[in-house]
Amino acid sequence: MSSSWISRSLATHVLVALFGMGSWVSINSLWVELPVVVKSLPEGWNLPAYLSVLIALGNVGSVSVTLTHHFAPGWLKERWLIHAIQLLAVGATLFLALFWHRTVAIAGVEHSLAYLVLAFLLALVCCTSNVSFLPFMYQFPPLFVRTFFIGQGLSALLPCVLALGQGVGQLQCLNGTHGNASQPHYLEENFSATTFFWLLLGLLGISASAFLALLFWHREGDPSPGKSSSQESVASEESFPLQTDGAPTSDSAVENPGPEASSTKLPATGFWTRRNIYLLVLLGVSSALTNGVLPSVQSYSCLPYGGMAYHLSVVLSNIANPVACFVAMFLLCRSSLGLGLLSALGGVFGTYLMVLAAFSPCPPLLGSPLGVALVVISWILFMGLFSYLKVVIGSLLHEAGHSALVWCGTIIQVGSLVGALAMFPLTSIYHLFRSGTDCVDNCGM
Repeated sequence: MSSSWISRSLATHVLVALFGMGSWVSINSLWVELPVVVKSLPEGWNLPAYLSVLIALGNVGSVSVTLTHHFAPGWLKERWLIHAIQLLAVGATLFLALFWHRTVAIAGVEHSLAYLVLAFLLALVCCTSNVSFLPFMYQFPPLFVRTFFIGQGLSALLPCVLALGQGVGQLQCLNGTHGNASQPHYLEENFSATTFFWLLLGLLGISASAFLALLFWHREGDPSPGKSSSQESVASEESFPLQTDGAPTSDSAVENPGPEASSTKLPATGFWTRRNIYLLVLLGVSSALTNGVLPSVQSYSCLPYGGMAYHLSVVLSNIANPVACFVAMFLLCRSSLGLGLLSALGGVFGTYLMVLAAFSPCPPLLGSPLGVALVVISWILFMGLFSYLKVVIGSLLHEAGHSALVWCGTIIQVGSLVGALAMFPLTSIYHLFRSGTDCVDNCGM
């Protein structure tokens, strides 16, 4: 194996990770910046509810792409779709940095119309990326699919790192430490929301540039990172295909039909096996838990133990995501039973976190270092196990062809949507979870 091939493969991995980073970095950034923007926008702390609805509406993009792939296979060129998605993301973020604080009077009531419209466009971009970015990765060997998931993990980690550098949510309790006389004093951020959005624009620019470089690299170089390598990888490392007959359908197969074109359509009928349905169910459940259910109650499960526990849980759980994807590059579990056990173990940690959120603001082991350690470790293992599960399923579905990756992205999006919609009334309408008051002993300890 030549050193030039190794360096070329490494460069491709870096480009794929940066490309994947751009998939959900926009919406993740809007979420972590909420504590800053709510102080300036008229919606106040109703803004998270608005954002949840906008993300749900953004699924019109993923639904449209999925239906197009189903009813007009080969008509939609993923490369140009991705260019359009990235261009829209960059343009929307540019206007967000310039106009996020502008308000408009509607029926005599001030609304942050610019922020809400641009947030919807970014939600449309992120939701559509799941059914366009991931299927594009079919042109590469399965190993690069795992690298793509590492990049998706970075799309959650990097905004958290920026928010920590910004100093979001820092406060001091004046005139006491725990008594009722204490008053919370929120510290000024190290840089403004406008600067944060400019940094987000830079991240999106890097991701779009990585995609352009990836296309050039893939076109100009040898076929090692390309489709022929993908076939060799399936024959060697990924030697247990999930389809039952024929070769998978790719964009190139549609654009350049050959004598085997008729056989490339066969996997569409052989994909829906019991094992593949089982994998998609696991993928949907894990996406619902990691992208919808548990994030909705993360503050309730962590903040009673203190701001440090909350920040550690957020940052370390987001670090666990790309780390788990990296582990999957070397250790891939193919056993259906093993994947089920991993899912069950992750569910145990998720259940513990839901119990903590239900008991907020007075969860078990409050005031104990053991309580802090358990909540932080539970978040790390919960995110790590389910992140590993998702990247393994994505790698296995890669073997079933291009359409399988479309379904993979669709199920991720559907699971996330179902989880978010299920939790929205519980947290925002019925208020089943209660938060404590800063600088006040909420439990009479």
